Amino acid sequence: MPIKTGSVTTAQLRAAALGTLKAQPDVQTALNEMGFVQADPIRAPARAQDLTLMQRVPGYRAGDLERHYLALDVEEDMLPNYGFVSRAVYRLLHPRAQPELKIERDAPGLGEQVLAYAQAHGEVHPRTLEQVFGKIRVGNAWGGSSNAATRSLEGLHRRGLLRVVRREKGVKVYGPAQTHAGQSGSDLPSTHAPLSAQERADGIVRLLVRLYGPLPRTSLGYLLSLSGYGAPGLQAELRGALAELAGGWLETAEVDGQTYFWSAEDNLEVGPVSSVRIVGPFDPLVWDRRRFVHLHGWTYKFEAYTPPAKRLMGYYALPLFWNEKAVGWANLNVEQGRLVSDLGFVPGVRQTVKLRKGIEAELERYRRFLQLEE
Repeated sequence: MPIKTGSVTTAQLRAAALGTLKAQPDVQTALNEMGFVQADPIRAPARAQDLTLMQRVPGYRAGDLERHYLALDVEEDMLPNYGFVSRAVYRLLHPRAQPELKIERDAPGLGEQVLAYAQAHGEVHPRTLEQVFGKIRVGNAWGGSSNAATRSLEGLHRRGLLRVVRREKGVKVYGPAQTHAGQSGSDLPSTHAPLSAQERADGIVRLLVRLYGPLPRTSLGYLLSLSGYGAPGLQAELRGALAELAGGWLETAEVDGQTYFWSAEDNLEVGPVSSVRIVGPFDPLVWDRRRFVHLHGWTYKFEAYTPPAKRLMGYYALPLFWNEKAVGWANLNVEQGRLVSDLGFVPGVRQTVKLRKGIEAELERYRRFLQLEE
């Protein structure tokens, strides 16, 4: 497809990216609109999924997703990272042609026993499995060890044989899910016929471009390669879908020597956003670090797993936006029931009265989100 040159500016790309912060009337609408919300267990000051949703759902409170989970049209799955998806997106990910998992090699036969237990009891808390199958430890991806039965639950979930039916204080509780034949269990009614591989790939590409776009060419390729982990067996179809969509649905332009892609449905002419927004490190607005550097002129680092002595911004620095640009970061913590903030700014940022008032208004919004006293 033809590449536009000189007709799109970095300011337009920044404005289009900020479109992902569009306010939604409720959690379900936000899930439907985004399709995917990345999860992370760290709370600083809240979990990643809550930080993402509070930026889009007015009045959202930390933990609302977990509190209302049973009433929502939502699943947990991998695309390309672990998170929450609408059931329309869940259909794009299954059946999953998953190769043998490490837990299946480490504990042969355990998965079948765990699945049979889940099917017999309807709902399984990991703690219950420890009592039934014992505390067998196996290595995990972080260099430590995990309970084998819990890892089996995760593996069965990955294969689409179990689903997360709810969360209990952040802990995933599992139950039977759809079969690979497209039939459904009692917890997940479905009247839809299975999608073809190409339909699934087309849906995944559209979702990722809408959620993370506008995207540099390199980032889009990387995102699709990562999505191969969420939808193994669809790599060829993903490449084919990208080529097909480039014939019309995808817009593209060269900006500062980089080729960007975005959905033709996106509006690059949206008005400026002047309010201060402090977003989570896994928010779609900042997920692509390549785009972040190009559009904002500095490198944002997520340093939760960096040794403390080597951190430049802090344990869980949240990017701070003002007048469409990322101008700094904030480390937010709750201490003795009060919100404590530690702010940093990139060189050259003038801390005007308007900026300071905007920051205080955003911090007040965080206090309400965290349900803290004034």
